[in-house]
Amino acid sequence: MTFSISLRGILLVVLAAGMMAIASLMLRYSIDKVGGFGGDVAHLHEDIIRLLLQPVFVLGVLLYGSGTLVWMRVIATESLSIGYPILVSSSFIVISLGAAAFFHEPFSLMKGLGMVIIIVGVFIAAQG
Repeated sequence: MTFSISLRGILLVVLAAGMMAIASLMLRYSIDKVGGFGGDVAHLHEDIIRLLLQPVFVLGVLLYGSGTLVWMRVIATESLSIGYPILVSSSFIVISLGAAAFFHEPFSLMKGLGMVIIIVGVFIAAQG
C-alpha cells in the first residue's frame, strides 16, 4: 500500500474534520437555541447579535476557524486529492452521528451502509 499522504497528514486531516464537524454541531445547537437564523432579512442583524451572545456559538466559530487552520496546513504539505476525500467523509460521519445523537435526526441502516461504502471508497482511492 502506498499512500500519497503521510500518516501525520491523515491524522491532521481527521483532526481538522473533527474540529469542523463538532463546530458545525455547536453552531446548529446555538441557532436552534436562539430560535433560528436569517428567516427575515430585515432582522438579520438581530439574529447575528443573539448568536454572538451565545458562548457555544462563539466557541463553535473559534473551533471552526482553528480546524480551518489545521486544514490549511494539510493542503500546504499533503496530497489534496487524498486529503480532501478523507476530510469530507470524516466530517460526514461525525456530523451524521452527532446530528442523530443531539438533534434526533434520523439515522438509518442505509445511511450507516453508505458511510461504510464511503470509507471503503476513500481507502481504495488512496491506493491509486
